[in-house]
Amino acid sequence: QVQVVESGGGLVQTGGSLRLSCAASGSRFSINAMGWYRQAPGKQRELVARITTFGITNYADSVKGRFTISRDNAKNTGNLEMNNLKPEDTAVYYCTAETRVGATYWGQGTQVTVSS
Repeated sequence: QVQVVESGGGLVQTGGSLRLSCAASGSRFSINAMGWYRQAPGKQRELVARITTFGITNYADSVKGRFTISRDNAKNTGNLEMNNLKPEDTAVYYCTAETRVGATYWGQGTQVTVSS
């Protein structure tokens, strides 16, 4: 059973920073990509950032230049560095792990709240 566990959410003021961490374990297959999604109240879940095994990244336009995704392939861990946070970044953030056979596993989510 694959487990994906996030940590690092919390409350921060506008302009502040947070670092989210994620660890994936239990997969029989290699993890091809790791990603971060978020869902704000009343809104659809959206992709925030994603990184492949080869370090190829993509970001939502709303976070480019402020957020940085990274990962340790050997440990199947990942981080999301979030700087210059804005109230509109408030959401539950979910980490995902995509295996090479096409399965995607989700974490339970961690709350990020940015106060104005």
